[in-house]
Amino acid sequence: MNNIIFIGMPAVGKSTVGVVTAKRLGYEFIDTDLLIQKQEKRLLCEIIAQEGIDAFLAIENQVNREVDAENAVISPGGSIVYSEEAMRHFKEMGTIVYLHASFETINSRLKNAVNRGVTLREGQTLRDLYDERVVLFEKYADITISEDGLDLEETIEKVLEALKMGNFC
Repeated sequence: MNNIIFIGMPAVGKSTVGVVTAKRLGYEFIDTDLLIQKQEKRLLCEIIAQEGIDAFLAIENQVNREVDAENAVISPGGSIVYSEEAMRHFKEMGTIVYLHASFETINSRLKNAVNRGVTLREGQTLRDLYDERVVLFEKYADITISEDGLDLEETIEKVLEALKMGNFC
């Protein structure tokens, strides 16, 4: 299938880049965090606080593995890379684009990890999480786009160029 799946740390811009990329390509945009909130009728941070991280990850896996789309840009949460089942599903349905930003960039953008629904385990720092996830993002990525020093439009142009999608209006 002809889908684009963005992965990366929280605050890297998966949703922002995803929405604009989808508009430029005439694709549907799917934010799977919103699908989780709709299904569970709670915010991500509430699910994590009430159910715990492992239960949240199970819900996240279930929602993401059930995404059925064609010609869509899909933005799952940053923790999706812990869900092998969902990531296999995404590999089968499209191209996985890793939006990479340095830890310093993420740290400066992410003001309140808990309110963003970031799955930090007790005693885990944002740096620990970053180091842990980068390995997984690199494992699953078909394409890596480094966005350090780029603005939104430059990031989108790099994505479209890497996907060989050409120039769109």
